[in-house]
Amino acid sequence: MPDPFTYIGYLAPQTTNIKLGTAVMTLPFSNPVRVAENTGFVDILTGGRFILGIGSGYRPYECEGFGVDFDARRDIQEESVKVMLDLFHTGQVNLQGTYGSYKVEGDYQLYPVPVQRPHPPIYMAAGTERSMGFAGTHGFGMMLSTLPAFDTLAEQIKFYRQQCEQAPAPLNENPACGQVDIARWVYVAETGEQAKNTAGYLGSVSEKGADAELNYDELVETTIIHGSPETVIRRINELKDATGLDSLLLHYPPYYCTEKVKKMLKLFAEQVMPAFR
Repeated sequence: MPDPFTYIGYLAPQTTNIKLGTAVMTLPFSNPVRVAENTGFVDILTGGRFILGIGSGYRPYECEGFGVDFDARRDIQEESVKVMLDLFHTGQVNLQGTYGSYKVEGDYQLYPVPVQRPHPPIYMAAGTERSMGFAGTHGFGMMLSTLPAFDTLAEQIKFYRQQCEQAPAPLNENPACGQVDIARWVYVAETGEQAKNTAGYLGSVSEKGADAELNYDELVETTIIHGSPETVIRRINELKDATGLDSLLLHYPPYYCTEKVKKMLKLFAEQVMPAFR
């Protein structure tokens, strides 16, 4: 998706209740002043239903395409965050940074401003201790990927929430502070065997590492949430008990195909979601 803000602007008038968020705005590819402006703009368009998710990116070929130093991506993100938080909290910024110079001061200030003040909930995608620590000490919610196993997630979240305790005011007033969103490969079918047949070559395309030969049965036990409605409910509860997650982001590779995903989402809504209301 080239620009999540564009898509949210498209979705805003077609929805009334659901929240709409970015997962993620890749900050090394974006001007932080523009991200702050667009955050205010889409928050207005959605009537205060916007959630801002940010991240540094993780694919070398994307950084190459945008002319961004892959090894510097986290440094760029952290500088961008400084710019954005100054704008959200004061309306102004004056920063001569390593990767850019930003000046909005005097008679000028950030415009438009978001409905949710001082800003919408902000989440940060994190996969390393550096990123998790940064998310925590800056009062961001944290988004975790589809890749780590349940026991790894538990340790990561414990570390993150310890860092949240060090977030100073007003950063700790972010509505997302301490909140954890976990993305998982999720597929629910009438039976576990049907879910397994849908998965296809899921194990061989896992991004857990090129050298990792993971089979479906191993992934079902440690990482993904696939199976019958009863199994999926049990696995979500196990994930919640192990990690203390606040929300679950359902992810499904595109090769599952649109019709299968629609069927899965309907089954999920009818037979899994009621167990968590």
